[in-house]
Amino acid sequence: MLVKREGEQLMFDCGEGAQRQMLLARENLNRKMKIFVTHMHGDHVLGIPGLLQTMALLNREKKLDVYGPPRINDFLLAIRETVPFGLTFPIEIHEIEKAGVVFDQEEYYVEAIESKHAIPSLAYAYVERLRPGKFHPKKAEALGVPEGPQWGKLQHGQSVKLRKGRVVKPENVMDPPRKGRKIVYTGDTRPFKLLEKFALGADLLIHESTLGDELAGRAEEYGHSTPSQAARTARNARAKELVLTHISQRYKDTSKMLKQAKKIFRKTIVAEDFMRLDVPLLEE
Repeated sequence: MLVKREGEQLMFDCGEGAQRQMLLARENLNRKMKIFVTHMHGDHVLGIPGLLQTMALLNREKKLDVYGPPRINDFLLAIRETVPFGLTFPIEIHEIEKAGVVFDQEEYYVEAIESKHAIPSLAYAYVERLRPGKFHPKKAEALGVPEGPQWGKLQHGQSVKLRKGRVVKPENVMDPPRKGRKIVYTGDTRPFKLLEKFALGADLLIHESTLGDELAGRAEEYGHSTPSQAARTARNARAKELVLTHISQRYKDTSKMLKQAKKIFRKTIVAEDFMRLDVPLLEE
């Protein structure tokens, strides 16, 4: 999964052939990028070596950050030592030892929690911070605030003092702060209660659904989920939309799995290669 925002790419897991899929999707491999790996099973990490080599062949220069569970550094080091190839860009590995915010910047952050798979695994949430409310120029003018730098201060949450000593606060001329977007990616996992809290209010919940409801026992044994389990998580988390992914190769037709999920959570779709979804900002 690739989250694209303002010239930046956030990749969640990197399975085999990722570089080929990126090129077929006409994605730019020279953009600012971070990779977040959920766990150390091959279908989630084996695309990284090929992606690194392809980026080097394209003379990438921007730094690449890779986040993942313990041993992700050992894996990439072993690849570099046994499959000699040069890199044209710096790479920084961040091993995640505990749950919490793993990347933090002014406009958004990425948080991780431990999931319930067969081996140590993570789920991730991309969360945008609150945005300033809508600014009303006519209200500012009516309160005697002239157009210019003082408008900018109000829009950035600062009060301004007028000549006669009157103070105008941001809330006098702006609507309340607006909620940003939230996208949750579960990776491979059994259902668990903490995930519902972690995904609370998500605009998009991308939840694994490896096996159908009829194989719930096997899903539990191998650390996976079924469509109904994913749908219950989405419903209890009050997510806006559910995307089922990581579906077993045994299901050539996914319509039955989609039907199982929709009985519980109507706003469900099944992921497909090269699917593109817009997650719009809400204007309260």
